[in-house]
This record gives sequence, structure tokens and C-alpha cells, in this order.
Amino acid sequence: MCSSLTTNLDTAVPYPPDQQETAYQHFLQQYPAYTTTQTLTTLRKTDYKRLDAQKQIYLDYTGGGVYAESQLDKHFALLRNNVFGNPHSINPTSLAMTELVEDTRDYVLHYFNADDDYICVFTSNASGALKHVGESYPFGPGGHYLLTFDNHNSVNGIREFAKSKGAQFTYLPLTRPDLRIDRALLESDLEQANPDYPHLFAFPAQSNFSGVKHPLQYVDLAQQKGWDVLLDVAAFVPTNRLDLQAVQPDFVTMSFYKMFGYPTGIGALLIHRRAFGKMVRPWFAGGTVNFASVQGQGHYLSPSEAAFEDGTVDYLSIPAVKIGLQHLESIGMDVIGERVRCLTGWLLENLYALKHGNGRPLVRIYGPINNQMRGGTVTLNLYDPEDHLLDYRRVEELANHEGISLRTGCFCNPGAGEIAEGLTPEDMKAGMAGGSDMTLPRFMQVIQERGNKSAGAIRVSVGLATNFADVYRLMQFIASFRNKPNLNIGEVTFDIENCRIVRDGA
Repeated sequence: MCSSLTTNLDTAVPYPPDQQETAYQHFLQQYPAYTTTQTLTTLRKTDYKRLDAQKQIYLDYTGGGVYAESQLDKHFALLRNNVFGNPHSINPTSLAMTELVEDTRDYVLHYFNADDDYICVFTSNASGALKHVGESYPFGPGGHYLLTFDNHNSVNGIREFAKSKGAQFTYLPLTRPDLRIDRALLESDLEQANPDYPHLFAFPAQSNFSGVKHPLQYVDLAQQKGWDVLLDVAAFVPTNRLDLQAVQPDFVTMSFYKMFGYPTGIGALLIHRRAFGKMVRPWFAGGTVNFASVQGQGHYLSPSEAAFEDGTVDYLSIPAVKIGLQHLESIGMDVIGERVRCLTGWLLENLYALKHGNGRPLVRIYGPINNQMRGGTVTLNLYDPEDHLLDYRRVEELANHEGISLRTGCFCNPGAGEIAEGLTPEDMKAGMAGGSDMTLPRFMQVIQERGNKSAGAIRVSVGLATNFADVYRLMQFIASFRNKPNLNIGEVTFDIENCRIVRDGA
């Protein structure tokens, strides 16, 4: 295991660029377990060599994984050497495709040690999987939806289904500053369940905002008190093994591109068989019915996963999921996890130690500042010598110039950001009062007028192809903001209207 974080003020000024090798040797002394991850060092030079060839520092693994060249080679060879058709038939090309789709489905269940306990539904992504749960779960008067503050917006969105069906919903706060679940509050909320009605508890195995890993024992705790449990593992499974025999949530949601980069557009909803019968689909589509009639005005849903796979699945991409899972298995999840732990530990230690000349901290980290029960996602903001927030949009823009890919904003996780950044209900009501045209830039202005608060942050995340040179380069970049006020870093030249639209300020 990696050593625990120990703050060392001697690292407050990182080694200059020409001393990267010296810094690396010191890193190995702190984290000797890094040498056990040399498989990934080799793969960086082969399967991921384009990163170095293009001088890219990719630090957005929570946003999406990086695919290996070998994954593409195997998938394209499969497509190149075969003829496949839509699997909704029994002709030769359809049968060949059906066999590959079902083989991949079985492999997904095998990979997570789910076997016959779960049904695997292929979806377009984790959000599509979550929508299935929201629209089909039997919410109703007397029922309850409990969710943590640090859920992704696609989990937050399920509250609208709960509300529309007359169920209550409650948000479970997080502790500060570590942004963890308060177990006492959790147990108190779980005790409110009326066993006569369906109740659903949703939480992320790993926060995509703070990197916190919540104890998976909470699944069993909630189930013992009569709750069904939805576990969002999208940020967890890229660097951790999920064993669905050791822990058995009722619903598990994920996106495969977050695990291994390719293909995009494929996710999964794993439904435990004990919960499958509770689900009531509000509509039907092509491929989801055994029989439907126009004149008879009725339909019979297909059994098992087919009832949830609307229309034709992305059948040509699905075999690439098995290839990606096999790629992770060939490396070993323990190896990936160890590398991420070592690099994250070093990064946290050095970020925390960065100070301005007057002794004030340059970096404010949201969440744990050590490696205990956390993943490779580090969310932060930078502050100038007078403790004024540096515009994270400008920081991202300057990072772009250095070939560093990081992410800024609220990461579709508003609850965690609101707690981390000390925003109050009154702050949020002031933002909501702006109407439906309220955007993140406008809200930033509102919140700045209410005090020196942030309405977003910088997120750095390491993954299987990250090496020491990447995090070293990042530290050099962040250290360049020491002793600089906002005026010295320039104005942002682009604006973000929402998560999809970026406009050039020029």
C-alpha cells in the first residue's frame, strides 16, 4: 500500500522542470509500491503512446477514460472480418451478432461476480440506466427517496419521478471538510421507512466531485431497514473492483467509457432479481414486447433485460465492452488502484503544501487531504495572496495552453459543490430567483456579490495511464500561480453557458 500523507513544507516550492528526475526518486522513496505498477509504465509507451507523442497531460479520467490502441485493434478486426446484422432476427448475420451481444452481457455479469443474481440491461450510459430506475421504480404516497448531497445530477433527477408519484424525498448532508456521509444521520433517516411502502436509498460508491469512497456496508445497512438501494458506481469501477457477491445493491449503474475509454454510448443497469419484479415500465418500445396490438390496444412486455432495452441496442459497439473489460483484467485492478493511490497521495501532499510568500495557502482542497477512503479525483480552487478566489475558468484556459486537460465547473454534482464551497440555502435561492435563463457564469456573479465564495471548482483526476511526469507537470503549472493576484493572470476569454455550450469571448 502507499504510505499515508505527511505534510512536508519543504515541498511548498516544487522542483524546477529540470529536476523532475530528482523529484521522481524522492517520490519512489515515499511511495515504493509504485514500482509494482510497471505494467502501466510499459503500456504508456505502447497502448497509450499518443499521449506523449502529442505532449498531452490528460487529467480528466473521472470525465472519461482513455482507450488503449489494442482495444481498437481487436474491435476493428472483429468488425472487419465478419458480417453482422441487427440481432432482432434469426438470419445468419443476426444470429452471429446476437451471440456476441449475449456473450458480452454474460461477461459483464461475470466481471462483477454477479452471476445469476442480477439481470444486465445495456443502456446508452449511466444516466440512461438511472432514468430506467426513476421511471420504473414504484414510488407512491407513503414511499420515500433518500439520497446523499454528492449524487450526480442524473441521480438527483430521480427525485422528480418520486415527487410526481406522491413520494417524499430527503437529502442526506455530508460532513465538512471531508464530505463524507454522517453515519448517525444516515441511520436516523433510514429508521423512518414504513415497511408497507417502497423506499429507495441512492448513493455513489465514489463521489465524482470529491473522490470520497463511501462505505459499501451502507448497502446492507439500508436493506436491513427495509430500503431498496441504488448504487452509482460510475466513478468507482474505473479503478476499483466491485464484487456483487460481497455487496448486493438492488440497482447498479455505470458507463463503460469511464472505465476504459471506448466505446462511448454504452452503459449498464444491473438489477437484482429480487427487485426486478417491482419495476413497472411506463411505456413500451420496439424490442421490449413479446406481443403488442393496435386494435387490441394491449401489449405484453418481454421477460428479463429485453423489457428495458428500448429499440435496437448499439450492437456493433457492445462487443467492444468485453474487449475493454478484458483489457482491465489483463492489467489487474489492484495494479491500477495502486498506481492511482500513489500518484494521488503525492499530488495531495504537494498541493496542500503550496503557500504564497506571505504564508497563506494557494490551494483549497474540497474533500479528504489524504489517501484514506478516497479515489483519484481531486477537486480544488486557487486563491491569491489576499485570499481572493482565482477564476477557475481562467485557470483552465491557461492549463489548455500547457496541454493539460483538467475540468472545471460543478461536474453535474451541485450538492457536493454547495456544501464544499459553503453555499447556503439563501445563496441558492438567490440564484434560483434569477429565473430559467440563469447560467453558471451569471450565478458566479451573484455568489461573488454575496461574499468571497465560489460557484465551481477545478477537478483533477488520475487514472490507469497517468504517470509521475503528468502530476509533476501539473504541480509546476499550479505553482506558477504563487504570489499572483487575479489581475496578473488575465481575463477569461471564453464563457460557459451550460455543460454543453462553450462560447469564445472574442
